[in-house]
Parts: sequence; C-alpha cells; structure tokens
Amino acid sequence: MATGKSLTVTLRVGAFMIATGALNSTVFAQAAPEAPKLAVKDCIESALLHNLSLQADRVDPEIAQEQTEVAKGEFDPTMDLTVGTRVVQQSTSSSDLDGSDGPRNENFSARAGVTKKIDTGASVTVSTNMDRLLTNSEFSTLNPAYDADVSLSVRQPLLDGFGTEVNRATRERSLVGVDRADYEMQANVLAIVQQTEAAFYNLAFQRARLKVRLAARDVAQSFLDENTVRRENGMATSLDVTQAEVGLADQRALVLNSRQAVSDAEDLLLSLIGDFAFDQSVPELEIDLTIGEIPSVGGAYGVALEHQPDYQAALSLTEQLKFDVILARSRSRPRLDLGGALGYSGRASSFSEAYEEIPEGDGYAWQVDVVLSVPWGQREGRARLRQTELVLQREELRIRDLEQALMMNIRTSVRAVETGLERVDIAQLRRRLSNEEYELEKAKFEAGLSTSRLVLDAQQRSDQARVSELQAFVDLKNAWSALQRVQGISLSTYGIAMVPPGESESKSSEAGNSPAS
Repeated sequence: MATGKSLTVTLRVGAFMIATGALNSTVFAQAAPEAPKLAVKDCIESALLHNLSLQADRVDPEIAQEQTEVAKGEFDPTMDLTVGTRVVQQSTSSSDLDGSDGPRNENFSARAGVTKKIDTGASVTVSTNMDRLLTNSEFSTLNPAYDADVSLSVRQPLLDGFGTEVNRATRERSLVGVDRADYEMQANVLAIVQQTEAAFYNLAFQRARLKVRLAARDVAQSFLDENTVRRENGMATSLDVTQAEVGLADQRALVLNSRQAVSDAEDLLLSLIGDFAFDQSVPELEIDLTIGEIPSVGGAYGVALEHQPDYQAALSLTEQLKFDVILARSRSRPRLDLGGALGYSGRASSFSEAYEEIPEGDGYAWQVDVVLSVPWGQREGRARLRQTELVLQREELRIRDLEQALMMNIRTSVRAVETGLERVDIAQLRRRLSNEEYELEKAKFEAGLSTSRLVLDAQQRSDQARVSELQAFVDLKNAWSALQRVQGISLSTYGIAMVPPGESESKSSEAGNSPAS
C-alpha cells in the first residue's frame, strides 16, 4: 500500500456534554438535545486532569525538584554559635603565685562563625571569639580580662573532593534527575492517553455493536412474526416457526452479552477520565475515525529518537551515571587536605576595647597543615569506581537495545496501520456482499425458494460482517494511536502541550496551565 493514504469514517452514536477543545465540568451529566459533541480529545483532557494514576505520578517530578535543593544545600553557608561558661574554685592555694588563698577563676566564652563550601571543594570559615576571664588573684593586671580575635581559615582537598567537576557533579546530577522525572511523567501520560483512546474507541464499538445486535434482534422478531403468520396461512411449517424462535433467542443472548460489554467499557473509560465516578452515566459518543499521512519508517524513527520519553529518560539515566562515575573516581583517591588559618587578637578590660585592640595590637596567630588519609589498599574506593563504570556500561548497552526495540516497534506500528487500512477495505467489501446475500436470500424465501434457516444464517453473516467492519475501524484507529505513542507525539496530535523537562511551574502557568503539565 502506498504511503500517505488516509481514511475518514465517522460513526455517529450520540452526543457528549463537552465541547471539542474545552473541558466542561459537566462531562458526566446527561446529554441534552443538541448538546456539543465530545471528541476523544475531551476524554484525554479529562484523564489528564482527573486520572488517579497520573495524580500520583505528578509527585515524582516534585520530589526530583526538591532533590536539587538538597544538592544545592551543600554549598549554603552554615552559621554556628557557641556560648559557654566555666568556673574553677580551688580549696587551697598551691603556690604563692596563685595570688589568693583559694584561687577562683570564672571563664565565659562565645564563638560565632560562618562556613561555606565553594566549587573547588574548599571550605572557608570566618569566625570570631570572645573570652572573659574573672579571677580573685591579686596578681592579675586585667580583671576581668577580655580576649577577642577574628580569624579566617581555609581547607582545600587536593585529591579526593578536588575541583569544580566533582563538586558540581551532585548538583548537575540532580538537575538531570528533574529532566528524567519529567520524561518518565511524560511516558506515563502517553500511556494514559493511549489507554483512554483505546477505552473510548472500545466503548464506541461496543455501543455500535449493541445497536447492531438490537437491530438483528428486531429483525429476528419480525421474522418470527412473519413466519407465524405464514404458518397460519399454510405457507410455512412449525419447524420454520421454531427455527425463527431459536434465532430470536440467539439474538437476545447476543444483546445481553453486548449490554454487559457496554457496561464494562463504560466503567473502564470512567476509571480513566474520572475519580470514582462509576455512578455517573456516560453520554453517547461521536467518534471521527481519521488518520493522517502514514510516515516512513525512517521518518517515524527520527521523530521517536527526539520525542519518545522512555528513550529520553534512558538517556538521562546514563547522564546521571556519568556523574556517579566522576564522584566515584574522586572517592577512590586518598584524602589529602591543605589547611591554613590566620587570626588577629586583642586583650583589654572591656568587650569593646578588646575588639578595638585587634587592628592596632600585635596579637596574631597563623597555621598551615597538611592532612593525609589513605585507606589501606584503597579496596572499597576502587571497587565502587569499577562498579559505577560497569553500571554505566550496562546502561549504554541498554540504550542500544532500546534503539533497536524502538526501530522494531516503529516498523511494526507502521505495518499495523497499513494492514489496518487494507482490513477496513476488505471489511467494507465483505459487509456489502453479506448484506446483498441476505437481501437475496430473503427475497428467495419470500418467493418460496429458500428456507427460514438459510435466511437466518444469511442474516447472522450480515450482522457479523457489520460488526467486523466496526472492529476493523477501531483496530485501525488503535494501530494509529500506538504509532503516535511510540513516536512520542500523541499529545501534539491533539494540540495538547506539555511543559518541557526542567521548565519551571511559573512558565507553565504563563503558558496557560495545560492539563498535561
């Protein structure tokens, strides 16, 4: 079949309460005369708003977003404050230098500092200390004595934890995690869209089939009435009447089965587009079985690589694993830290004078140190590095496998649509032929050239052909729906936009608060 063939078939089986393109809150209300028709798009919009599964799935991107805040929190400044007091009272003096028979010292100390980690991995701390010493020693020149100091200290990792790449890895990994959660959410949305489409078309099919069954039952009833009259006139036998009665009973059984199938289909659609709305009635439907131009396999595959959320989520996972490798490689190295501190101090008999002494006095202190920590054999770090590298390697192979599966699904879906078009043509031809055979058999019976059994058989074949035609239409639309999903463009087909991964909620609001977002 040539690519590009399209089919438009409209089955009219009633009306919905929702206008196309705008979701109406009266979706489950009884359909009024001349009510707006509901397209499948309106059911999809309702599902995106009310489906319980999607409501639960929407939490995952929010969780991922909060994880980015956790990662950023590592680089937020930390303020600490320490206040304490200490009193030492000796029972007796141990030396004439104590300056008292019972030496007593009261010490109050306070420390405040701010520490911040920067992208190189260094921790920078700015702090100040204040000590107040009160003693009963007569030799104390300052009593009370206030000691104040201001200091700056830096500790920079040189191996494990060194560099902007490793220190930004956790934050960047969390940002990719937001994209991944968004893609997984999109995949769930596409699944609900396809399920809603299938439920919608299935309900339309079941209702249409019920109408066929009801019409067939009415025909069987008329045929029984006709045979009863013909028997009374001596033109038919009791066997003809009995066969007509059996035919009517068969049609009634089919109607019962069809009614059950309709109720089941209604419940399925309600579960997808509503929230515990099983007590609501589903209005009658109108569906437009239209498909667009069938894409080439190569074109559809290219679209899928760009838009398929399952594939994009897998790519995001590999990006996260690359950051895991960066972190594991850093942690496999020994710990070597270079530290330095510089502080200035002042001493006076009051709080303010002690701080005033700092820039004018000679009190200062500095320190430089190197700390080396090497796990014996570094077994754990090397094993974890190798482990993360293997996980990344595994996921990259799975990407290739996913690309192959995607190509296979595209090829299968395109063939299914092409085959569906052919099946519709064949079903239409069979339905016309079966209808002509039934009319011919009925005319022969009326002329006394056939039997009631042959007429009933012809009627059943005609009914089955009509049902098969409806099934072919629905199968075609479901095949088209599957092709749209595997390409990842189901929502764009209905003009429903999703917020791109990483897009803020404010931008989503500005865009119109689409249900899919």
